[in-house]
Amino acid sequence: MKTHLRRADARGHADHGWLDTRHTFSFAGYYDPRFMGFGDLRVINEDHIAAGAGFPKHPHRDMEIVSYVVEGALAHADTLGTGSVIRPGEVQLMSAGRGIAHSEYNHSKDEGVHLLQIWLLPAEQGTAPRYDQKAFPTHERGLRLVVSPDGRDGSLTIGQDVDLHRLLLDGDATAQLAPRRGRVWVQLVKGGLEVAGERLEPGDGLAIVEPDDLTFRAHGGAEALVFDLR
Repeated sequence: MKTHLRRADARGHADHGWLDTRHTFSFAGYYDPRFMGFGDLRVINEDHIAAGAGFPKHPHRDMEIVSYVVEGALAHADTLGTGSVIRPGEVQLMSAGRGIAHSEYNHSKDEGVHLLQIWLLPAEQGTAPRYDQKAFPTHERGLRLVVSPDGRDGSLTIGQDVDLHRLLLDGDATAQLAPRRGRVWVQLVKGGLEVAGERLEPGDGLAIVEPDDLTFRAHGGAEALVFDLR
């Protein structure tokens, strides 16, 4: 098992006034050839969007896009006719396929929204675009499968061989994962977390190659996203 810890303050950073964003991997004006993605995981952007601001309608194609709201609410509209609001506890999945355009705005005129924008490469190009969104109870603790290639256990179905788990732990609780594939990426959202001999703080990401069975131990509670990747 090999690990690499990507510290929060080493990420790319851009402050546009209405948008303060951190890039785990190369994105837009931030380029680092050492961090172009991890397996099929291409983008993790941690965005803070000011009240009433957002991204006007823009196109995507051939990308699996996951939005995970940490605080606040994000309004979404797209060319499929979807109009929705994503809040904490909900996961949005948009398969861009052969082409889709959408807008994303802070739903509030008074408070900011904090979210993670995630892009994964698709297994096939040129598929029909689609949109899905689901709430996962926030009282559930431990690992909860929220995205998978087969939609098992009530998860959203993605067009790639990847499992995405939400991890919620209280206090110093633990959880275990037996990875199905050759890579795991852990992105810590809140709290403190220890896994694979590394201690993570909010915003840190941990790459694990050829993972053994993993034990996650919280330090004062933890919220994280765990990707099981090819």
